Amino acid sequence: MDDTPLWMREQLHGDYAQAMRVDDVLYDSQTDHQRLRVIQNETFGRVLTLDDVVQVTERDNFIYHEMLTHVPIFAHGAATRICIVGGGDGGMAREALRHKTVKHVTMVEIDPGVVEFSKRYLPTISNGAFDDPRLDLVIADGADFMKTTTGDYDVIIVDSTDPIGPGEALYANTFYADARKALKDGGIIVTQNGVPFMQGDELTRTMRAFQALFADATCYLATVPSYAGGPMAFGWGTDSGARHTDVNTLQTRFCASGIRPQYYTAEVHKAAFALPGYIRKLIP
Repeated sequence: MDDTPLWMREQLHGDYAQAMRVDDVLYDSQTDHQRLRVIQNETFGRVLTLDDVVQVTERDNFIYHEMLTHVPIFAHGAATRICIVGGGDGGMAREALRHKTVKHVTMVEIDPGVVEFSKRYLPTISNGAFDDPRLDLVIADGADFMKTTTGDYDVIIVDSTDPIGPGEALYANTFYADARKALKDGGIIVTQNGVPFMQGDELTRTMRAFQALFADATCYLATVPSYAGGPMAFGWGTDSGARHTDVNTLQTRFCASGIRPQYYTAEVHKAAFALPGYIRKLIP
């Protein structure tokens, strides 16, 4: 009997790869859009992959989801309507709906297969979010939805995959322009922009688009262990001064929310916008 462990090799980047030991394969299916797998790993728990690229893990997803939701919501201070583009695992909805002040969350996911198997195989990630009456799940292409929506959102969160396959349209300038129209005055858009050390062009393209659309265009950072190559960048665009909300105000809002995250704090929020030199150079 061969006891050699099975390893999944992820090669998102052309000259760099990471590997994760596969202790068990819990789900493996090819949908109309992509290959979905859920594997078990001792360190990361259950891991969702799309075309063998890690999307989310049970153990470290809190970092990614907390930073893409709580930073814009607490910075805004009065957000009641949120739009999530992507996020089929339900983690982003989970964190957005933890805010008592949020009255409505629209979640636009292109692939219903992601939602259904996430409910079954990754239930701890959504943690009941799909049953919250404030959530409106829309199965549609995010780019098409944004062209026609009149949602008037306070915050738009783009929880996209990497800019290949079905996620590619969510990095286009036209998508960002349509999203800008869907924001209320003072609204904020945040985006997943990959690991700048490995994917610098991705961040630069988004920042160029944001600079043409918003008075305040930058990014902030968080380190997610399962996304190799350094800290992740999250794009930030708004016409308001929300980024400059002082730490005492953020702390007051945080305490009033009753939310007890594992990663987010008011101090981490402010520090996340302090960019290393190599990342600042990627912003035109």
